[in-house]
Amino acid sequence: MLSALLSAAGGPTLAATVTAGSVQLTFTVDAPDLNVNGDAARWQAPPRLIGGRALLPLRETAALLGRPVQVGGAGQLGVGRVAVAPDGSASLAGVPQPAGTALILDGVPYLSARTLADALDANLSAADDTGRTLTLTALRDGGNPLAPQARFSTDKVVYAPGERVVYTEYAYDPDGADITSRKWAGRQDAFFQPGTYTVGLSVTNNRGLSSKPFARTITVQGAPLDSPLTYALKYAAPGDRFPDAQVLNYPSVAAVPVAGTSFPLIFSDSPEVPTQSGVLYQDTVSGPVRLLGYHLNGLGKPARLYVLARNIEDRAVEVRTLRQGETAPTRIEGLLGQVTLLDYFASTGGPTLTLAPGQAAAVYASPTLGVGSGANMMQDLTASGRVELTFLMLEDGLPPSAQVSQQLPYLQPDGKHVRGTFPGAVRHLRVNLTTLPARIVIGDGQLDPAIDGTDKLTGQPVRLSGNYGVLYDLEVNGAAGTAVALSPRGGLYRGAMNVQDGPLSQTIKLPRNGNAIKPQEPVLLWRAGSDRLNIDFIPASGSNLPISLVFYRAGKAGASGVMDGLKTYQP
Repeated sequence: MLSALLSAAGGPTLAATVTAGSVQLTFTVDAPDLNVNGDAARWQAPPRLIGGRALLPLRETAALLGRPVQVGGAGQLGVGRVAVAPDGSASLAGVPQPAGTALILDGVPYLSARTLADALDANLSAADDTGRTLTLTALRDGGNPLAPQARFSTDKVVYAPGERVVYTEYAYDPDGADITSRKWAGRQDAFFQPGTYTVGLSVTNNRGLSSKPFARTITVQGAPLDSPLTYALKYAAPGDRFPDAQVLNYPSVAAVPVAGTSFPLIFSDSPEVPTQSGVLYQDTVSGPVRLLGYHLNGLGKPARLYVLARNIEDRAVEVRTLRQGETAPTRIEGLLGQVTLLDYFASTGGPTLTLAPGQAAAVYASPTLGVGSGANMMQDLTASGRVELTFLMLEDGLPPSAQVSQQLPYLQPDGKHVRGTFPGAVRHLRVNLTTLPARIVIGDGQLDPAIDGTDKLTGQPVRLSGNYGVLYDLEVNGAAGTAVALSPRGGLYRGAMNVQDGPLSQTIKLPRNGNAIKPQEPVLLWRAGSDRLNIDFIPASGSNLPISLVFYRAGKAGASGVMDGLKTYQP
């Protein structure tokens, strides 16, 4: 086993760092090269021979030895028992040293190698007969016994370009305190260019103590195993961005409409920022309906957004909430749609209100909205009879009652945004994948037309560009072995989709962090295991359309069903 490890590492010197008991520097004065525990290195500021003394760059040498440099008052530097002042004077254990022991050369503090050895209880010896090549051997610093210890390993020390690096982190605290944060330096899941890379880790415990950095070196060489794109198709997690410069060149696949159950959408987004209490929108419905409201508080005082349901039958009517999602309150527009969708897809139902003839009750009430704060809500309802649904923005203190709503003004549209009732709020689409890669365009107004409706308060026809609130029920056939991603086409996008893949059902946050902005940086949605993949997609309020759903061939599966060469272990 040992011989195999040595062979895999390319010889007896393993690339994985082993902490030595001592650090040994072998160097020649006025020369840029040195050896650190047998490994070749180069000085940034080489040692100097001045006045018969071998002088070492203080900070750089301390770093090579793993010794901390203390910075005292007036810029004094301390290493071990020696202190060097900004004027170049030095003291050892408080005893002043002769002139020339320390010098400032080109802004770099230098210290006599002999004095540094004495300060660290180290050994300084000549490495050749000339006396110009010296070896400094110092015991490694013991460190703070209460500090945590950073540790990690990699599954290999030599990788092909694009090969996955498996990191196993095993940092610990000497007293068992919790490790609360980790800071990596140079870590990548894969390195795509040949070369030598150093990866470091430092950790902090719950007492605020930090470890010394711990590092390992890996080598990348040989024939590439994966490109950034093919690597992402194998390993990216749902919600991760990845590069694909060709995404806009892939052919579009026709999504064929098919028959299915649908219901209307009541959409309230104008005036988007009401400046007084009033009625935002109103319509009468019976049966299932989807509500989508998006408004900011411009009243100059705290307010709330409501949806009031009033029974206009001469019998009792039940109004049941089937699903609901909301984002409120928030001032961050990009959050509104994403959080609402994640809430909506996670919803499993809601309350049922029984309304007597003429009775009204709020089926939705936002939290209190501060000035300039907004609410985004989406709600699926079903009513057993005709009910009047009214969107209201009310300043705090005004109750959402039928009497109040009848006394308030109908607020005029702002001319920029849309309100209205739109039939057919569910689009059932089917796609058959043949040639890959391919993409489906959603929300462009051409390949995917905007939905038409009517503003019931004015009687004017309206068009809902972007189809916000429309549920796309997309069935993809021939999906097994493919990866699907979202590519933003109109700017910032933050949303969510629900995926049904055989027995698996999952809602995916898109992207997992931040925003999707660039078309050439798609966000992975899913890798399909079944031949039929069902995707529920609702365009997110506060985000930009169009978007493309891009389908790729993810890779070739082996006999076990796992793609050939796939590293699945991730501790």
